Amino acid sequence: MTAMKRIGVLTSGGDCSGLNAAIRGVTLGAIKKGWEVLGIHNATDGLFVRPMRYQKLTMADFEFPYATLGGTMLGTNSSGNANLQERADGTYEELTNEQLNQRFKDAVEELGLSALVVIGGDGSMAIVSKFCKMAGISMIGIPKTIDNDAPGTDLAIGFATARAVVTDALDKLNTTAASHHRVLIAEVMGRGAGHLALESAVAGFADVALIPEIPYTYEGVVKRLKEAQANGKRHSVMVVAEGIKTPDGKHSYSCAGKFGGVSEYFVSRLAKDGFNARANVLGHIQRAGTPVAEDRILASAFAVKAVELLSEGKTNRVVCHQNGKIIDMDLNQVLKISNSPVDVNGEMVKVAQSLGIYIGER
Repeated sequence: MTAMKRIGVLTSGGDCSGLNAAIRGVTLGAIKKGWEVLGIHNATDGLFVRPMRYQKLTMADFEFPYATLGGTMLGTNSSGNANLQERADGTYEELTNEQLNQRFKDAVEELGLSALVVIGGDGSMAIVSKFCKMAGISMIGIPKTIDNDAPGTDLAIGFATARAVVTDALDKLNTTAASHHRVLIAEVMGRGAGHLALESAVAGFADVALIPEIPYTYEGVVKRLKEAQANGKRHSVMVVAEGIKTPDGKHSYSCAGKFGGVSEYFVSRLAKDGFNARANVLGHIQRAGTPVAEDRILASAFAVKAVELLSEGKTNRVVCHQNGKIIDMDLNQVLKISNSPVDVNGEMVKVAQSLGIYIGER
């Protein structure tokens, strides 16, 4: 066992529910071993900025209800530009890579850190891993994403709660769709993976679920909506992942330059075919909400494993969930694995099809 005395924990990338439960798990597990834990603010920015931004974490920080809240108590950063750092007076300076390396190393030495636990995506882990290697400290990664497409793991923190949030939204959309005899379209997150759209559609009793992994036709969508009408339904709910292409092979983009707005495409086109349709872009509400039990348990299990790995002197490992078990993998091995899309021959696709949900041309 290593003589670990003080570790840091940070969250990086987009927020989601369950992050505070993971921070709690790391803190409580480390304290039980006699270690100190520093929570680094705003991802690695807390180590780069001067003065540094961090806090000592204790059991008192997780008195109810703090660990049950969505988001992250430590703050996060998904800008992807670590070189641009804020000065103490609020202005910004652009640092070179060499300056970033030195600031990270100086921060680690000043704080007396022996390791960092990074709760984020594989990209964040890869970046922080390089800094940690340069500074001579250990790094353990914990995966989180509401898209549930993190490589190497069957489940990631945040997905279960996001699925519950979307399902709840679909329940509400179903009632108003029925009241007005409309087709209501829920546009959900999912740039390259449709796990959230597909599983929410099954749970929310949708008629159509369009995901990036399966091609579809507009005619197929219309056929399913008309079948629903023929069977006595005067309303329908559709779920579309933001990353699907329109039938002409193009992506839709929001004003921010990111995927978004494909639901509006369907509204305008369905109107020409006599459907009373409305679009509902759920947006960042999918990242929010009180974490469900599944996310709390997963986050806690991941955190316990991360602390165990550090106590064993391991580094550059990623905690993963595979076949019902919590395991760990080498980060370099994880980075060679592509993100995990929906298995087009998997059980969830078969369930959706058996329920009559149109998911594309298969």
